[in-house]
Amino acid sequence: MRRAINALTPALRSPVFRSPPRPRYIAYTAAAIFPFSLFSTTPNMSEQFKVNKSDAEWQAQLSPEQFRVLRRQGTERPGSHEFDKKDAAGVYTCAGCDAPLYTSNQKFASGCGWPAFFDTVPGAVLRREDNSNFMTRIEIVCANCGSHLGHVFKGEGYATPTDERHCVNGISLNFKGE
Repeated sequence: MRRAINALTPALRSPVFRSPPRPRYIAYTAAAIFPFSLFSTTPNMSEQFKVNKSDAEWQAQLSPEQFRVLRRQGTERPGSHEFDKKDAAGVYTCAGCDAPLYTSNQKFASGCGWPAFFDTVPGAVLRREDNSNFMTRIEIVCANCGSHLGHVFKGEGYATPTDERHCVNGISLNFKGE
């Protein structure tokens, strides 16, 4: 039996039986057409914020992961940040510019793996349409420096006054206790 299998092995290696090579160029082509769209979005540079810094200045101030999330609209892994479970009284500020964004009274346990808030400090957060990852969502950014915070989801049925969930990357925030 083994001789019969070994006798067939060279035939199975012939071009007739070999599967075609995987087209690796497809990933490069998609990346060229939609740069960063699968993993992040590029910021809207036409918006003007009170805090304006170059990429080099942001990279000097932020950790590499903070830079990826805040300045390149990335996302941290769910459940990876301590602020998801934090319940101390205080104010959550922007990790980029230290502007107050949320209070602990606006935070709630959503179970989504990221810190969740139902409202913001008035005027602290801007909303804009985000069409990355082949879907439409509402992105939230710091009104002071334009740093990416996360996304807003509506109508999910949480028992909150606004029926909204601000799903915020914990790495986008700092916390100041009262």
